[in-house]
Amino acid sequence: MARRTRVASVDQLELFPMGTSRAAPVTDRALEDRWEALAALAARLPPGLRFGTSSWSFPGWAGIVYPSGLDESRLARDGLPLYVRHPLLRTVGIDRGYYAPIAESELRRYASQLPPGFPCCSKVPEGFVSPVFLGHGRGERGEPNPDFLNTLRFDELVAGPYLSAFSDHLGPMILEFPPVPAAHRLAPSEFAERLDAFLEAAPKQLPFAVELRDRSLLTEEYIAVIARHGASHTYNYWTAMPMPGEQLKLAPPGAASFVVVRLMLRPGTRYEGRKRDFQPFDRLVDPDFEMRAQVTELVRLVTALGRNIFVLVNNKAEGCAPLTIEALAEACARLKDDLVASTEPATGT
Repeated sequence: MARRTRVASVDQLELFPMGTSRAAPVTDRALEDRWEALAALAARLPPGLRFGTSSWSFPGWAGIVYPSGLDESRLARDGLPLYVRHPLLRTVGIDRGYYAPIAESELRRYASQLPPGFPCCSKVPEGFVSPVFLGHGRGERGEPNPDFLNTLRFDELVAGPYLSAFSDHLGPMILEFPPVPAAHRLAPSEFAERLDAFLEAAPKQLPFAVELRDRSLLTEEYIAVIARHGASHTYNYWTAMPMPGEQLKLAPPGAASFVVVRLMLRPGTRYEGRKRDFQPFDRLVDPDFEMRAQVTELVRLVTALGRNIFVLVNNKAEGCAPLTIEALAEACARLKDDLVASTEPATGT
């Protein structure tokens, strides 16, 4: 196997191999060798499977994804060229788009840091996916949001810049519908109608994935809507949603050519607590073997259908997103190995 180019010019880096919290200093060659071993694992994965993380600017990933000595702001600005060299990371979540539309100039800067055809999964801004203001700086909490699923504003602020500056890197555009106060929730039928109208009017060049944070919206009417428009349901692992395997029973893969999985928070846990307990995200703290088994089964089903699947992992899922991905990759590689073994002709003596 061809040796990878060194990622840093320094002779000695403080790295923590395999995400352990204590390790002797090792050279940048150790990170290079680690990637080489992971490249062998990546070669065993189904071709339609793309793993990635929710954002990329985490200094705690030193020795796992990055060399040491890079702070959060440096990684946010310049970390993508290093991120994409990791053999298992074949997509990335651009989560910052949830908080405000990303300027076309920023999208061009991201594009300049990515290899050709590297797909990114981008969150649609909250202003388009919440029916009321949630008190995050826009309007009074609970006031009706006039931009909710507003295709004209979406085309202007999101679709236009992405199609102009980021078309070579378009992956699923994630419509993450947040939980809203009970008094302001849409009836599931009204939600499905509004979503139907949005997907009908939105640019057809954009692939959409819909992520629900309210289980009451996961209805047959909703499933019919996303199937009609070739959108994917997002099988999420999140505080107040059913496990991905349960969602699979309710919403089997529809007409979309791709499926999205997002692993965020163990059900019943909270963002703030997981962040406090897991920082600096350099090791696995709370592995969930049942979640891993359900995701592996979902990968098996989707790839058997000949479709692509994007699996995005957050640090708050188990403690360190890249290490969760390594564990999932091992399980998914065994799926492919078992398939190859089952199709080999029997040999006699």
